[in-house]
Amino acid sequence: MPTISIKARLADAFARRTYPAEITISNGRISQITELTSTGDTVLPYILPGFTDSHVHIESSMLVPSEFAKMAVVHGTVATVSDPHEIANVCGPAGVEFMIENGRTVPFKFNFGAPSCVPATTFETAGATLDAKQVASLLARPEIKYLSEMMNFPGVLFRDPEVMEKIAAAHALGKPVDGHAPGLRGLDAQTYIDAGISTDHECFTAEEALDKLDRGMKILIREGSAARNFDALIGLLADHEDHIMFCSDDKHPDSLLLGHIDQLCARAAARGINVYSIIRAACINPVLHYKLDVGLLRTGDPADFILVDDLTGFRVRETWINGEKVAANGRSLISTTPAGTINQFDCQPIHPSHITFLVPDTDTIPVIEALDGQLITTRGSQAVSDLLHTNGRELVSNTAADVLKIIVVNRYKPSAVAVAFIRNFGLQAGALASSVAHDSHNIVAVGADDGSLCRAVNLVIEATGGVSAVYGDREEIVALPVAGLMSNAPGPDVAAAYTSIDRLSKEMGSRLGSPFMTLSFMALLVIPHLKLSDLGLFDGDRFQLLD
Repeated sequence: MPTISIKARLADAFARRTYPAEITISNGRISQITELTSTGDTVLPYILPGFTDSHVHIESSMLVPSEFAKMAVVHGTVATVSDPHEIANVCGPAGVEFMIENGRTVPFKFNFGAPSCVPATTFETAGATLDAKQVASLLARPEIKYLSEMMNFPGVLFRDPEVMEKIAAAHALGKPVDGHAPGLRGLDAQTYIDAGISTDHECFTAEEALDKLDRGMKILIREGSAARNFDALIGLLADHEDHIMFCSDDKHPDSLLLGHIDQLCARAAARGINVYSIIRAACINPVLHYKLDVGLLRTGDPADFILVDDLTGFRVRETWINGEKVAANGRSLISTTPAGTINQFDCQPIHPSHITFLVPDTDTIPVIEALDGQLITTRGSQAVSDLLHTNGRELVSNTAADVLKIIVVNRYKPSAVAVAFIRNFGLQAGALASSVAHDSHNIVAVGADDGSLCRAVNLVIEATGGVSAVYGDREEIVALPVAGLMSNAPGPDVAAAYTSIDRLSKEMGSRLGSPFMTLSFMALLVIPHLKLSDLGLFDGDRFQLLD
């Protein structure tokens, strides 16, 4: 590899100064940094470390890792802290191995964790189980950098032996443990932190985040396709720059096409936040916390960096990884080979008779209330009389009241379909379905009528995974043959297909910013307050199925 020299204005967040410099790269590493006294009349770009997404589920991009990398480098991302929890819930350790091996095919720094909660709860059907011994085996691998988010916070609070054994295995190897504790405050938060859990990406108020910061936890500011906490939390960065990181958590392909961590940097700069604080959150803190082999623009570091036009808009000109230019002027320079598939699907088509909801012996029923831009839901209620079918024996969707039927179909074995009702999706006709349904990834669907619901679900079953929409005689599906979570098609093609189906969902009446992403979290039991698993309605506050 030849020696390369680059002249640029170096934004040094360690020294908190920016100065013209010549960076010399030899054998993929920075061999010398020389401060320049003059640049002549040349207007130099700015150089800074590449961005690291401090918590992301690659699977949620609907792309295999190699295709994710091709799109992410365009926006200056050189590394991710990646939790393969989603594919592990479907395929177990073989799914984690698939992610690692596919990630190795491209010049990008994926840093995978050992999933801590597979399945996430015992109140749903998943495709696999990872016990403490299997988690310890994964943690022993050098490419596994940390124990992924510990969603079972009740298990931590009550010191469940299996949970504590997983945490102890990470500590024994000197690897950090990621947290997941939405709404946990006070002494409960302290107990959770004292167990050795060092981060949380689930704070949705500044007060909650500050409580955890004051107790020694590091806070990840999340801005994904569905959960968006940037506006609520970004004000904390100025006073806590060493303990804040940026992450996306879950990002759909159309969003990734437009931007990544670079967007958060630009938004923070627009708020007047100090640029060196921004660089710490976006580039430095994740590398130091997770002990990543990612360069930070220091002599001897791997040559992982970006060139940007300025330190306000952060428009990326070039991205370099290990001294190799991997993106330039909005175009990826990474080439990939087609990926194989891995999956687990044992599911038969459904019929409207499978999803009837008989009239209960109550005047009202509980209703899930989806919230735009949030993973949490609220618990509402609806009069039975508002949902009564003309036959007087069953309840059906009421589009006028925006209360629609939601179902979860077990994709791992033949089973009864779980049926409930949900508010705020806004569909006036048709149905949406998805085999991306955190965390067990059964098939979740919402619709204005039973016939459309069944058509949408059956499209997903026929494709052995995907997201679908039916609207009158129109049918669209983005097939996801890799674990029912990802496509092995080129990233831009998947983004275009997803953009089309998302547009159709808006034509159907949805007012949500990202209807499919929101739908995918309606079966996520570890986020309050009311969700639906394949086993029925789940009370996230009491952590139990409803009668």
